[in-house]
Amino acid sequence: MPTLGQNQYGKAETRVVRVTRDGATHHLEDLKVSVALSGDMDEVHYSGSNAAVLTTDATKNTVFAFAKEHGIGSPERFGILLARHFTESQPTLTRARIRLESYVWERVPTPGEGGHSFLRDGRGVRTAQVTHDTEDGWEVLSGLTGVTVLNTTHSEFHGFLRDRYTTLAETRDRVLATDVTALWRHRWAGPAEEHDWNASHAATRRQLLDAFARTYSYSLQQTLYGMGARVIDHRPEIDEIRLSLPNKHHFLADLTPFGMENDTEDGAVYFAADRPYGLIEATVLRDGATARIPVDATNL
Repeated sequence: MPTLGQNQYGKAETRVVRVTRDGATHHLEDLKVSVALSGDMDEVHYSGSNAAVLTTDATKNTVFAFAKEHGIGSPERFGILLARHFTESQPTLTRARIRLESYVWERVPTPGEGGHSFLRDGRGVRTAQVTHDTEDGWEVLSGLTGVTVLNTTHSEFHGFLRDRYTTLAETRDRVLATDVTALWRHRWAGPAEEHDWNASHAATRRQLLDAFARTYSYSLQQTLYGMGARVIDHRPEIDEIRLSLPNKHHFLADLTPFGMENDTEDGAVYFAADRPYGLIEATVLRDGATARIPVDATNL
């Protein structure tokens, strides 16, 4: 008889929006939450018995109820509350993984009318993944995705391997652009340990952007390492960071048919290619740390 392997179930992509009213001033939190549960689930697969199963509808309802009862505060904090609840309230559930995306809204100033108008921030999405296993303990990953950055200079690419199919020209000055996806693992033991998740995330984001801007790049791989290394060097609460950086190619437009020289001292015109694109991914670790973030976690 075939044997059941790894299995999990839950409710994916529950969208919860919480409005907090402070008189005429309102505050807005917007999350997408996916719950995956594991445990003593053999019988539901073998015989169809649902005796050990907490319904996925109940997990969805828990997300909404917890948002009202406990507030959100940060995606990491909210994920910790949910993961602890599922693993501690049901004896058949021994592992909970909560994935979260947080959408930032900026307040639109409305003088004299309080604050109830918002504009969706377009600077990327904050992400988190919280896992609690009753045997293996806690793991908290924070991250971001869709953060688009570009350097108009201080980037070169040359000296690469060549074969019969290589047509790319070497360059000593190019536009370097990417959409940053990053996921980092915290050195965090459990709920008894205090941690300012919002401050940590904001500081890590700043380090990533600062490293991108300050690195004179000879390859996107070098830039990636510089970004990850800067986070490890400046954020002692983080042991591991994995980055996925698509190379958003910008090619010089050919203006010679019009008798024009394009790349001149006063500037140039580029064609921003949509696809295909190079995809550079790597993990940067603190010395002595073990890699635990899956290699495909940043590019699902």
